[in-house]
Amino acid sequence: MKREVFPDHPGQEVWIDGVPATADANILLTISNSSGERTALITAHSIIESKAKLFVVAPVERVITGKEIWKRKLLKGLRWAGYVLAAVMVTFSSLSFSGMMKARIVLTASMSPAINPGDIILTAPPQRLVPKVGDVVAYTAKRFNGDPVGVFSHRITGGDAATGFIVKGDANPSPDVQRPKIPDISGVVFFVIPFIGKLLTPKALIILVPCIFGFWLVIDALRNEK
Repeated sequence: MKREVFPDHPGQEVWIDGVPATADANILLTISNSSGERTALITAHSIIESKAKLFVVAPVERVITGKEIWKRKLLKGLRWAGYVLAAVMVTFSSLSFSGMMKARIVLTASMSPAINPGDIILTAPPQRLVPKVGDVVAYTAKRFNGDPVGVFSHRITGGDAATGFIVKGDANPSPDVQRPKIPDISGVVFFVIPFIGKLLTPKALIILVPCIFGFWLVIDALRNEK
């Protein structure tokens, strides 16, 4: 005798053929997948849909519920995000230590809208990336007596390496007074990471660090519950 086990669930067709060897024999059938769990108690005369937890304690890895699915996806996503972040940090540290790349946080709006305050600029030394007209370079600004003022990151609009480059902030009305040469240039910008620099200020870190710690506690609680 062939009977359908879950007739009220289209797409999950399960059939059982035959009858129990004895009249008091029962079969407990449980199927779990991404859509949840289906359990049926099969007797000689009827099929009763039920819940597995009413009869047995199933191993955690055998029961997949909707709640478990999103928790697993969340933990997996965070784990991979951690791996990627670690790989990026190791790569960045290696390149920075070797002198192949440097990072700076932009503090002013002189290069807006191309580069805004809080953006991080990645630079390569001029020995590796030759500066040319149109490039944004980080150079050491100096007073007329030669004392350094600070590092400016402005765009080359003219000049050359021999006589000095003409540099200007995109948002500034006129070029810089100084015409930096290669020894003055510490790096040529090759990539801009927007906004992240704003999260690295002392005030932002005071807020960000407790939030990260609280988020970590939530994830740890989810992992322990699993």
